[in-house]
Amino acid sequence: MSWSDTAVIEKLGEYLNLAAFRQTLIASNMANVDTPGYRTRDIDFQGEMSRAEDELGLEAMQPRVFEVSGLIERPDGNNVSLDRETLLLARTELQFRLAVDILRKKFQEISSAIKEGNS
Repeated sequence: MSWSDTAVIEKLGEYLNLAAFRQTLIASNMANVDTPGYRTRDIDFQGEMSRAEDELGLEAMQPRVFEVSGLIERPDGNNVSLDRETLLLARTELQFRLAVDILRKKFQEISSAIKEGNS
């Protein structure tokens, strides 16, 4: 695969979009921690990335959101765990930062190649 291959950049973009989508879901879960009957929602991150490879990419599709089962439910029907959501938020933030760093390095490589070509 060439350093200038835009497929890598496109995949990183899809990865960033999916991570941002998941961060929004997690924030929504956290915001509804005291909402009676609220059910924790999430996505299968790896599954969605695989699906994006098989289909037209994440821009053309909406990630599949599901209610998380197996969580402890309070008497009011809410099953949001702040510990779980905080851990997922931190993990997703790290995934997002990693993808941004990789994307930044890709653009630096392209910029460097352009500068060397103009010399």
